[in-house]
Amino acid sequence: MLRQFSRVGFALLAGCGVMATAAPADAAGLYFGERGVRPLARGGAFIAGADDLGAIAYNPAGVFDAGEQFLFDASWVRLGSDYTRRAWLEARDPNTGEVVGGAERVYPTVTGSSAVLPLPTFAASFRLRPDLVLAVGAFAPSATIMSYPESLAGKAAPQRYSLITLEGSALGVIGAWAGWKPNEKWRLGAGLEFLVGKFEATTMFSTCLPDRFLCAQEQPEWDTLTQLSAGPIVAPSGVLGAKFNASPKWTLGASFHLPFFVRAPATVKTRLPTTPAFETAVQQGDAASIAFDLPWVGSLGVQYRPIAELAIEAAAAMQGWGMLDAITVTPKDIELRNVVGFPDPYRFPAQRIDRSFRDSVSLRLGGEYTMLVGSARLDVRAGASVESSAVPPESLSVLTLDAPKATVSVGAGLRVGRFRFDAVYAHVFMATTDVDPRDARSPLLVPVQANAVPHYVNGGQYTASGDVVGLGLTYKFGRAPKLPDSVEPARDVEVRAVSAAAREKREPPAVR
Repeated sequence: MLRQFSRVGFALLAGCGVMATAAPADAAGLYFGERGVRPLARGGAFIAGADDLGAIAYNPAGVFDAGEQFLFDASWVRLGSDYTRRAWLEARDPNTGEVVGGAERVYPTVTGSSAVLPLPTFAASFRLRPDLVLAVGAFAPSATIMSYPESLAGKAAPQRYSLITLEGSALGVIGAWAGWKPNEKWRLGAGLEFLVGKFEATTMFSTCLPDRFLCAQEQPEWDTLTQLSAGPIVAPSGVLGAKFNASPKWTLGASFHLPFFVRAPATVKTRLPTTPAFETAVQQGDAASIAFDLPWVGSLGVQYRPIAELAIEAAAAMQGWGMLDAITVTPKDIELRNVVGFPDPYRFPAQRIDRSFRDSVSLRLGGEYTMLVGSARLDVRAGASVESSAVPPESLSVLTLDAPKATVSVGAGLRVGRFRFDAVYAHVFMATTDVDPRDARSPLLVPVQANAVPHYVNGGQYTASGDVVGLGLTYKFGRAPKLPDSVEPARDVEVRAVSAAAREKREPPAVR
């Protein structure tokens, strides 16, 4: 038992170290596709068929079928995006403030890119009792760190009020999960998780006071480069799961992941405007706090095994993004001093960044087929999924880039002795979205309360697509106990040559 705990402890510490340095997540945005090398190769259809340590992110009931195992995998999400901003410029009567006309302006297209960082998983499991398996580990959410230029062709970049970069963000999930076999038909699972790390976003605010005729509404000289750094983040959550082996051919699965409620300290650092009004200005204090919520996720899956070597699963999931209505940043005594025309000192007010998200739904179909290759076994995998957008078009921005998307994936796993080597490639197609600037509802952030009329900055056309590549390694510590063929745990057992008698009876191969 001591050796088992040593193996698990080493895996958890190693995983935490990687998460602290390399696990990216857009905490203000959305997950980008499914995670995990083997599950992604199945199109994310890994709820009923979860039977290795990839189950910690999909259905903890599958931890029991993982047995004593170590898993490491890592994938890279390459997301490219283009944004062509369009803005509606209103003409107002200087005496009454009434709108008397307007015209549309089209800005140059700006291109965003994602950081080259892996999305890793570390996990290890051991058997506490014949009917109970415990796993510990860490993984990174499937998300991207996007960056956009601060300037374009010598001018201020058109998307700067939404996002410049998310570099510096590093979030991961660490936890412990248990899989229990109450009887031959059922697998039940539960997990305790913590979202840990930090979130950073660099963007532009504006300190312009258009109602006082000091500046134009997006005049660059009045821009304030702002870096928000939130952390350390430690947000607890939990997950429940179940699998039901209805027959040797059919397995049903379900899981429910509770939300993460993020409440963390933060700092706000600024580069003040270059306009003469701020020539002698200084910022005093940088402490703040941040609050936002990440969604609950409910999943259902059914797996069909027409023959022992083939598994096909259909699954569906709902993510409760509707609970993310806003991100709130509350300064703690952050002041500006010596600003011409401002009270001295001027205290930064709280900033509420409205998101107005909605729940999203994904449908997934995938499977894998096992064949003998000499003394080894080769798992060939493929899958596809479609997902609705959690962001209404009027709220879409480069900070929270999301649209209806479809993903296709292929992969393979080579089993040699106690080792399994995995690989995956997936391509994500994202629908082009056009936001009429008169319908846009993502406002320019202005830390000056005198600006009563909101100014929206997210109109225009958004296009994006992405690729995911990943590699993984699984190692089996021990031998799984022999179970009746009628409750074979589907994919983690060794598939051997079927005897002639077994073929005639259409029985699955023996479980080792």
